[in-house]
Amino acid sequence: MSVYLDHAATTPLHPAALAAYTAALGTVGNPSSIHSAGQGAKRLLEESRERVAATLGCDPIEVVFTSGGTESVNLGVKGLWWARQSDRPRPRLLVPGGEHHATVDTVEWLERYEGAVVTTIPLDELGRMRLDALAAALDEHDDVALVTLLWANNEVGTMQPVDEVVALAAAHGVPVHCDAVAAYGQVPIDFRSTGLAALSVSAHKIGGPIGIGALVLARSATVVPLIHGGGQQRQVRSGTQDAPAAAAFAVAAEQPHQPYEPLRDRLVEGVRRAVPGAVLRGDPVDRLPGNAHFTFPGCEGDSLLFLLDAAGVAVSTGSACQAGIPEPSHVLLSMGLTAEEARGALRMTVGHTSTDADVDALLAALPEAVARATRAGYADRAPALGAR
Repeated sequence: MSVYLDHAATTPLHPAALAAYTAALGTVGNPSSIHSAGQGAKRLLEESRERVAATLGCDPIEVVFTSGGTESVNLGVKGLWWARQSDRPRPRLLVPGGEHHATVDTVEWLERYEGAVVTTIPLDELGRMRLDALAAALDEHDDVALVTLLWANNEVGTMQPVDEVVALAAAHGVPVHCDAVAAYGQVPIDFRSTGLAALSVSAHKIGGPIGIGALVLARSATVVPLIHGGGQQRQVRSGTQDAPAAAAFAVAAEQPHQPYEPLRDRLVEGVRRAVPGAVLRGDPVDRLPGNAHFTFPGCEGDSLLFLLDAAGVAVSTGSACQAGIPEPSHVLLSMGLTAEEARGALRMTVGHTSTDADVDALLAALPEAVARATRAGYADRAPALGAR
């Protein structure tokens, strides 16, 4: 079996969540039906909502189940933005550079079709949102609908100053949405203490099933729904609710946080020894416990990924690839790297199935992969270099 070090993309279904899922799939009844079968399904659903809420530090009524992180982000950002237009125009969104594409593409859609105005808040060299720039933007503009940011950067792993952002925004009466998809299950989250208006999470990142997530929506917050119909969840999200998936989500959410840092740190130190030129990106300390992100000078990230995959090790580039043309990571560019410096990016993430043997296998395969990718990288660029 291949070594799997791409848990940030998705992590294997936890055995306990799988058992809960398969058991719950036998449940008959629509949770919205008032007969006994429907009410049995509703009990399963609402008990699961309570259990998920407990892991997020929020009230059960604040948990709105969705199809996953992307829908949650869309509902949080679009829904809050639309709701904020109800009494007067507030077209502006304050968005850090380097956000997940669920946010980037949502914001671009609002800009293109709804007349939103986007102000990008720069990142520092570690990938952290610059609070001075946010404060200046809030002071300068009185038309801000909301601020949205990651709890932790999904590529380089840097933790974001969520509490400070909420405090700055609250002083101007501006709600904040947070994408915590990458952070949930990795670090403790207490929604109630943050003052956030909304927070997005996804089950498949924590050992739950693909196809279910949640938007945690504060009691005091208002969003305009994306999906209209029966209004099953606070008139915020319509559609028949997936009780079996919610049950599996709850079990995955209740799994104890594992101490990923020792294995992650062993991986980081091993990479530095095996490839001395590799550069760790993101905050070296204040980062997601399972995340290790490196750039390898002279390499193409895609080449490294394919070479490692051929050696039986699955990792991620953390960069977009459109129409077969590798592009540098927008996160690294937002951190101030040049396109050349952003080449050769690899994100390696450990999870609940990771072992020392997995790290050993990566470290054994990496030097040869880097050597081959470096030769390939220089060969690919040779004509262009010669032309200059």
